Amino acid sequence: MAKFINPFTDVGFKKIFGQEVSKDLLIDFLNDLLVDEKSITDITFLDKEVLPEYMGDRGVIYDIYCTTENGEQFIVEMQNRQQVNFRERALYYLSHAVSRQGEKGADWRFSLKAVYGVFFMNFRLENMPHKLRTDIVLSDRDTHEQFSDKLRFIFIELPSFPKEEAECVTDFERWIYVLKNMETLNRMPFKARKSVFEKLEKIVDIASLSKEERVKYDESIKVYRDSLVTMEFAEQKGRAEGLAEGMAKGKAEERRIIAGQLKRMGMSFDAIREVTGLSDSEIDKL
Repeated sequence: MAKFINPFTDVGFKKIFGQEVSKDLLIDFLNDLLVDEKSITDITFLDKEVLPEYMGDRGVIYDIYCTTENGEQFIVEMQNRQQVNFRERALYYLSHAVSRQGEKGADWRFSLKAVYGVFFMNFRLENMPHKLRTDIVLSDRDTHEQFSDKLRFIFIELPSFPKEEAECVTDFERWIYVLKNMETLNRMPFKARKSVFEKLEKIVDIASLSKEERVKYDESIKVYRDSLVTMEFAEQKGRAEGLAEGMAKGKAEERRIIAGQLKRMGMSFDAIREVTGLSDSEIDKL
């Protein structure tokens, strides 16, 4: 059984980054994310209802909305799978947060505060170079000189982080290592180096959850796992349908080869029979 909570669940993510009692964890992460750029000393959690509504699976996306002591706003999201118009949705979210700063009256002169979107992605971003961090700013296309610092997108592609514990050099990398591997860890690393990880260990220890928290966490685990199964099924179905198209002109031997591959993938006899046209006895011999 896992010792620490899964941060890819709604309850796990909010437990780490979305509680008033542990907001120093989010402050520390944001400072490590923006090291040498900013020094955030306090944040205030805001009501997410002011953000635009969207249709989404709660096992796929969950978010935190906060503002710093200087009025800068952060939208921090964890996403477990690619979505249609994912980048456009991020742009819409942040643009909405910018536009809400407008004030009525003659005295307001567009004195905007910066809005940051931090998007943890438990998948690889399509049509983009696969790297841990993709940092999008408004800048001149030719000179690359920054046009405005009021809108910024930071995409964190977790599958593109291959480092082991001993290979982590920066505190940002240590955060990513812990988040990516938390559910499989038996101990919390980096505690001797940084006290925030000692506090993190206490917060994410499953044994420390109250009975009510444990019920909610178990439900969020179920939603998360159901989401993974749905994604895997869709991928397998897509592969199977592609194979079925190729088999329309195939021979019996080719059908048997494909049926054997599907069988090793763990697909049911019913599904294999539907794709290949082979009988149960033929599939059983493979």
